Amino acid sequence: MSIHTSGQSTTLSNKIPSNAKMILGYKNARKHRTQAATTAGENQAFPLVTGDNPISADEMEKRLREIAGQLNADWREPSFMPPALARRLRDFQFARAKRTKRYGASRPWGILGLYDHLSGVKVDVEWAEDAAWRRQNDQPYQTWGDFEKAKNKGLNSPFFTHFTVSVCTAMMIASLQVNGWRFEPLAVNPMIGPSAETLLKLGAKDSYLIVDEMEVWRVASPMVLHAGLIHFFLNMFALWFVGRAIEQIHGFFAAVVQFVVPAIGGTILSAIFLPEYITVGASGGIFGLIGACISDIFMNWNLLFNQFVNEKGTRLSHARVLLVLAIDIVVNCLIGLTPFVDNFTHLGGMVYGFLCGLGTIQLVSPKFFQKDNANSPSCCSRSKRFFFRFFGVLISLAGIVVSSIVLMSGDGETNPCTSCTYMSCIAFPPWTSQDNKWWYCDDCARATATGTMENGVFASLNVTCPNGMHEVLKVEESWPQDELGLEGMLPMLCREHCLW
Repeated sequence: MSIHTSGQSTTLSNKIPSNAKMILGYKNARKHRTQAATTAGENQAFPLVTGDNPISADEMEKRLREIAGQLNADWREPSFMPPALARRLRDFQFARAKRTKRYGASRPWGILGLYDHLSGVKVDVEWAEDAAWRRQNDQPYQTWGDFEKAKNKGLNSPFFTHFTVSVCTAMMIASLQVNGWRFEPLAVNPMIGPSAETLLKLGAKDSYLIVDEMEVWRVASPMVLHAGLIHFFLNMFALWFVGRAIEQIHGFFAAVVQFVVPAIGGTILSAIFLPEYITVGASGGIFGLIGACISDIFMNWNLLFNQFVNEKGTRLSHARVLLVLAIDIVVNCLIGLTPFVDNFTHLGGMVYGFLCGLGTIQLVSPKFFQKDNANSPSCCSRSKRFFFRFFGVLISLAGIVVSSIVLMSGDGETNPCTSCTYMSCIAFPPWTSQDNKWWYCDDCARATATGTMENGVFASLNVTCPNGMHEVLKVEESWPQDELGLEGMLPMLCREHCLW
């Protein structure tokens, strides 16, 4: 059977060799006006298209489908791929090939690699959608390379990430300078950093100062301070990779919200449940970014496990990475058991980050890889997206407001959950005596004392405990008589006489 077009006879086979031929035929049908006619001895008439009655592309596709259905009923089966969808997928595959050629097939390890893959898929989907729009509106194409460069310019440049890393670096150097360019003993600060007094001078979280002295700026200043070099380098490594990826994909404002709101929200929770400890670190904001990554993975789950999007074997790799992500969260929570770093900031920041991600991260249209992409989303689907987008933001704001009211209504010293302390710090190792711990989970590093001298030697010490109480202690003969030696004994004396 044949179709006569413009005086030429073209024989159609019973099966489509590839979708590319269908695209080519459809494109040719759009360019040229066709006229269907019946051959001698045939009783079946085809839809008539005359040169005097031009029809739209949609109508042409509809009529071509009817013709195709008459030629081969299999073409009307659900497995048949419409030409518009085939072009979208072809554009997407082209973008994926370009990305692999430019950046290679290897990716960073762990959650960084998973999010790098997801962000790359989202950019390639955006380019394919942009190409489809330009094709439909007869606009010139934008190459994939130019589109990729545009995503890294303007508000998608990682300005905020670079600025935050620079400020944190400057404050780390400043803290060491204020501390006299020396590190505290590991028993006082296992993060290899300055003293508690130095961190307090620079803006560490202190619940008493926030509530009673109204130094409310301390809920924000800890996000640029760090307990020591170990804490600093771990946080900056995570911020550099995760922060850059989020800012380049979702923009400057999304990155600011996903970092600042969790950092402040986590610090407020820490001030409520750990009033006796000081806290520093960008960990709340970084965990907020990780929470936003989890939110992005949750909302675009289909892209990670879509058979078309992922190469053979990568879906299993993604499942392993999700397991690694869970382990990574556990490891960071273990780090939160050390002094000056707390898990209320970590976990609180991650929850706030997840909620902020629901409201600031763009959801890739689930219909991009479906046949009915052209159909507008249903009212139920639009309502669901609207709910998720504003639900996270509203819950985050409500959480910060409520927790702030709870904090400011307290006295800055009383812990509403004394057992919660063990969620954030544990003296280690637990099997050694009180005098031989690697680090302690109290605030005795903040104890001060004044000495009374008799006959040129120290006779007594008036110890000021962290809670403001005073203890007068007689200096024993075995104690050092120099001022520096007595200062080193203050934490031990505090644990013996101030804590009960």
